[in-house]
Amino acid sequence: MQWTSIPEGYKHWAGDPAEDNIGPFFFKSMAPKSETALCLQEKHCNMFGIVHGGVLMAFVDYTLCLAGLESTEDGCVTVTCDNQFIGSANAGELLTGHGELIHRTRKLAFVRATLTVEDRTVLCATATLKMLAK
Repeated sequence: MQWTSIPEGYKHWAGDPAEDNIGPFFFKSMAPKSETALCLQEKHCNMFGIVHGGVLMAFVDYTLCLAGLESTEDGCVTVTCDNQFIGSANAGELLTGHGELIHRTRKLAFVRATLTVEDRTVLCATATLKMLAK
């Protein structure tokens, strides 16, 4: 796995086979503001040579969920997720996620996130998460 391009301070949260297979994904912070990173590789690209929309949606879901969680002991599932594709990204670039908790109740969290490459916006999303009991 290519982890050399991930900036210092980011950690890998091991244990989710889907995220590890697609990514690996990394995070620096959690709720109320999450910061995430993904070093884009050829395996993330579609037949047109740009990062596949499904990869972007999986990564923004990771970013959104971290914005809703208070600790790595918490859990959640996505109830709704609305994505707006703004731009594209390419292999060799560092994709970063910036998530924000808007509101949380005992059972639900409302979050938003933006994925960027440097100062280029790639995707914006909002979601509702169902919080899972510990």
